[in-house]
Amino acid sequence: MNKKALITGVSGQDGAYLSNFLLSKGYEVYGAVRRTSSINTGRLYELNVLDKINLVTMDLAEITNIQRVIEEVEPDEIYNLAAQSFVQTSFDQPIYTSEIDALGVTRILETIRILGGKIKFYQASTSEMFGKVIESPQSEKTAFYPRSPYGVSKLYGHWITVNYREAWDIHACSGILFNHESPLRGTEFVTRKISLGVAEIIKNKKTSISLGNINAERDWGFAGDYVKAMWLMLQNDQANDYVIASGESHSVRKFVEKAFNVVDIQIEWTIDNKAETGRCKKSGKVLVDINKNYNRPSETDHLLGDASKAKKDLNWEPKTNFEELVEMMVKKDLKRVESNSYSF
Repeated sequence: MNKKALITGVSGQDGAYLSNFLLSKGYEVYGAVRRTSSINTGRLYELNVLDKINLVTMDLAEITNIQRVIEEVEPDEIYNLAAQSFVQTSFDQPIYTSEIDALGVTRILETIRILGGKIKFYQASTSEMFGKVIESPQSEKTAFYPRSPYGVSKLYGHWITVNYREAWDIHACSGILFNHESPLRGTEFVTRKISLGVAEIIKNKKTSISLGNINAERDWGFAGDYVKAMWLMLQNDQANDYVIASGESHSVRKFVEKAFNVVDIQIEWTIDNKAETGRCKKSGKVLVDINKNYNRPSETDHLLGDASKAKKDLNWEPKTNFEELVEMMVKKDLKRVESNSYSF
């Protein structure tokens, strides 16, 4: 009999890749989505999995709804990927962010406990919990210091997962995933903003990209590699928490340079009247401008993950490097802009 998996946040980047991965493993996949007037299923459609999974409506703010869905689906595994996941938005909507990213986790875990505690649970934690880092690289033993309502809410979700594991013997794991990107990223994320911006500039759809803090450094990997780690955690006999990362850190500035390199443009950074811009080295045209309005009230400057524990316990390591990731994203957006077909 095939295993059943319930994925919250199934319409997002990670949900789409995880659905595709679990289907390849023979799972019966149920995807939980919020009841809204329109559900963006573009990512599921792009991976050709939309008609292969079962969509159910579930709201992480309502425990009776959560319990009803879990009782009806009877999943072997639950992957909680649903979240208010935009760091900048969390400063504007801190209450809603904590309601979903913190208390929503508790509602799922409490439902699992009430129903007997046999369902395996994966919680999507985040490197944003490290925030103002006190050591580099960051591992499972590094102290947390979140710098946003998003990071704080995710930290609650992380610790409540640990608590239910220890208090109720639930197979509950947290994956502390560092930044993981793909062609399925939303345009509100800086990496996709850059890749799409480069494509639109090349296709004469726009003249420049406007960015905030380009000196922020992140450990970027490919989401398609990272969802396998989620699954491996729930197949392990012992429930535990794992950092999932590439082990390399690159600045937003470097991401911009690599993205333009894909289309044979070299970026030269100049400062005019105290304002930095990125210009095409050949033509001198401004292709990148810096807008401080995009800066966060409190910034996480440097993130670098140490995934050695995941390699040792799960035999997991990333397959896609930074340059391959950037190239993949830019080339996909070039095709989308050329055909005028992108819905996320």
